[in-house]
Amino acid sequence: QLQASGGGLVQAGGSLRLSCVASGSVFGVNAGSWYRQAPGKRRELVAVTTSGGPTEYEDSVKGRFTISRDNAKNTLYLQMNSLKPEDTAVYYCAAQSAGASYYSIPSKWGYWGQGTLVTVSS
Repeated sequence: QLQASGGGLVQAGGSLRLSCVASGSVFGVNAGSWYRQAPGKRRELVAVTTSGGPTEYEDSVKGRFTISRDNAKNTLYLQMNSLKPEDTAVYYCAAQSAGASYYSIPSKWGYWGQGTLVTVSS
């Protein structure tokens, strides 16, 4: 139900914009998020946006990444600037969390995209 795209190979310092299109209005009034998973590491929360509420970011991406949503298009975005090699990972979008207390728990999200690979070369 979620289709992520926009990943690719980019040099350090470059930018990418990820998109996540929902087949229905799952983003609607629900929270939407981006996670990432690097090889050998756990899936970690990168950014969360709530409808009409604040956005939250993982500390290492603050000031570089921006999460946004277009409810009319049922689409979630992640603008990534000043990319670093440590940002290399598969990025996943997710929708409909069990609640604000559970944003960082992957199993508490109801819908997931298939993942898009971001590779940042040094």
